[in-house]
Amino acid sequence: MNKKAFQDCYPEELSHCYGCGKNNPDGHQLKSFWQHIDQNNLLESTTIAHHMPDKVYTAIPGFVYGGMIASLIDCHGTGSASAMAYLSQGREMGSLPALRFVTGALNVSFLAPTPQGVELELIGRFSEIKERKVIVDITLSANDIICAKGQVIAVLMPDSMVK
Repeated sequence: MNKKAFQDCYPEELSHCYGCGKNNPDGHQLKSFWQHIDQNNLLESTTIAHHMPDKVYTAIPGFVYGGMIASLIDCHGTGSASAMAYLSQGREMGSLPALRFVTGALNVSFLAPTPQGVELELIGRFSEIKERKVIVDITLSANDIICAKGQVIAVLMPDSMVK
């Protein structure tokens, strides 16, 4: 299993995302990895990411701003979708042509206040895998308490986005 973060496998020209782009020093720098790969049933595979939000992402003192939570779910979802597309095609992550996914839809439900000063854990599970669309269901937890759930409908990045 590749220990390199999914986002670190993106081509240089596609690595500027505020949430996860390695070429955006002002961004969150989210890094996603495989937690488990089930070759017999890819829908049983899971992904994982960890992130410690900066205090600037405050909703009210002591709690993380919901937009930050949505951003993490979004970027973990698109990164997981890209990794799944490579896996389902039997290709090495980062091989060309690039399989870069973007958000087609994002739905986030906030279940509990998310405390600051705690590393957040995101777990991605797949509910649909197609060539041009991957649906990823994500939980975001703090101190083993699920604080938010999200679903990312990720679509293969259109050629019009590549410069």
